Amino acid sequence: MATGWGSLLQEEQQLEELARQAVDRALAEGVLLRTSQEPSSSDVVSYAPFTLFPSLVPSALLEQAYAVQMDFNMLVDAVSQNAAFLEQTLSSTIKRDNFTAHLFDIHKQVLKEGIAQTVFLGLNRSDYMFQCNADGSPALKQIEINTISASFGGLASRTPAVHRHVLNVLNKTKEAAKILSNNPSKGLALGITRAWELYGSANALVLLIAQEKERNIFDQRAIENELLARNIHVIRRRFEDVSEKGSLDQDRRLFMDGQEVAVVYFRDGYMPSQYSPQNWEARLLLERSCAVKCPDIATQLAGTKKVQQELSRMGVLEMLLPGQPETVARLRATFAGLYSLDMGEEGDQAIAEAIVAPSQFVLKPQREGGGNNLYGEEMVQALERLKDSEERASYILMEKIKPEPFGNCLLRPGSPVQVVQCISELGIFGVYVRQGKTLVMNKHVGHLLRTKAIEHADGGVAAGVAVLDNPYPV
Repeated sequence: MATGWGSLLQEEQQLEELARQAVDRALAEGVLLRTSQEPSSSDVVSYAPFTLFPSLVPSALLEQAYAVQMDFNMLVDAVSQNAAFLEQTLSSTIKRDNFTAHLFDIHKQVLKEGIAQTVFLGLNRSDYMFQCNADGSPALKQIEINTISASFGGLASRTPAVHRHVLNVLNKTKEAAKILSNNPSKGLALGITRAWELYGSANALVLLIAQEKERNIFDQRAIENELLARNIHVIRRRFEDVSEKGSLDQDRRLFMDGQEVAVVYFRDGYMPSQYSPQNWEARLLLERSCAVKCPDIATQLAGTKKVQQELSRMGVLEMLLPGQPETVARLRATFAGLYSLDMGEEGDQAIAEAIVAPSQFVLKPQREGGGNNLYGEEMVQALERLKDSEERASYILMEKIKPEPFGNCLLRPGSPVQVVQCISELGIFGVYVRQGKTLVMNKHVGHLLRTKAIEHADGGVAAGVAVLDNPYPV
């Protein structure tokens, strides 16, 4: 891959002036976060960290990631409907991982009572890195798929204008025109709108389950604003509010403060720290209702690392997507090496290999939200501790993707402007809506590029490590 903006990265004074212009444009465009000091208030806000230049991405890989997104939508949907597969796949994990076990308990309760909802909505984001092959060619490899609270669709729609501005300031108008337009928040809102329409109650609301302290509020507001423009009203409530004021009627319709809810959109509920016993009760109440959950509990379970690892086993995709060999081939082409750590010979072998060659692997627990994975010496210590314990079944091992680093400036409030070596992660947003057994919407709705300095192994924008970026197709 070409080195990109090489010569422009040499001029220190020019970079500082460009950075000032870029930051002002980002603020003007609404590329915003609340501050860590005041995460519950918008009185003082800051720009969300971003790169000074768009990062080079091979257009063939961008196209491949877009082309496979509808396949991933279908796959997640198929997994969520296959109760036997979920139970079998997660059987060892739920013995050792309390959080996954709690989710699975709710899943079983809902199945036993009978699923009340008839419309299903998936808003997900599939994340990839560009593996640098031995011959120097890049390959698209999936890191994970986020099936709950997939974020940054709102801010990602605001950043293209910032990078176009930077390039225009440099008289690079041809280059500026190559930056792709991108509006995931509009596409995510279209999915919610379709689900709301199919629910079929004109006065019903969308309930957004929000965290008390939410720095990333403007990202969420972008989707709320798109819905309001279609005359669909959104209320923001916490799990605590649901347990105090939420109720079901005899038809299991969900009411919040006396108003009917058509769609529940989770922007909370993906990490153990987000659940008290009261919050688990609220989650169960929501799941038992006939409101459209985004995601429903089975779809959240379909996004676990353990399911991701099982999907890479030979024959599993064919079982879930029968008679669709082209779909299976497109999906499998993006899989990195994934290894089970269940008790037994297969898990023993995977652990032995990772201890001998730690630079080739990543150890992943069943967690979302960034900052949870273990690498290198830390991973070896964890594996030595876990290898004779059943607790190891709550982790998976994954082949470590090794992208080719490149130079860029990461702009952050209070940090100096300096060129660092970086790697990127590309996310594609997917939306699907199913009514009964019929898929009525299946599309990709935009992308997210996040870039981080190579010394940071793990973590996304919300975790404070990666910054927002745009792909510059080459």
